[in-house]
Order: sequence, then structure tokens, then C-alpha cells
Amino acid sequence: MVDQAALNDLEKRIQIVEDNLRQLMEQAAAYSGAADEERNADRIATQQAKLDALLKERDELVGKG
Repeated sequence: MVDQAALNDLEKRIQIVEDNLRQLMEQAAAYSGAADEERNADRIATQQAKLDALLKERDELVGKG
């Protein structure tokens, strides 16, 4: 049986990280310069790693993993 409270928490955390990624992508498109691009790429990679981990956790919780 799926722990609905845990699943709801994961869904909220996933939504937050997806929003962060969307904002970072918009910022990356707006800024120029090597330092800004590298910093944004690092931040995007960090958020993507968090999202991947949360999605894996959700899949395991609902029995897909």
C-alpha cells in the first residue's frame, strides 16, 4: 500500500525542483558571459540531480522501481 502522505510530500518537492529548474533555464537564457553560464549550468545540474533522486524515490514508493 502506498503511503499517501509520503507520496504527497514527494509530489510537492518534485514540483518545487521543477519550478527551480524552469527558473534557472529562463535565467540562463537571459544572461550571457562564461562565468554566468558556468554558474547556471552547475545550478541546473544540481537541481536536475535532485529531481532525478526525487523521481526515483517516488517510483520506488509506488512500486515502479
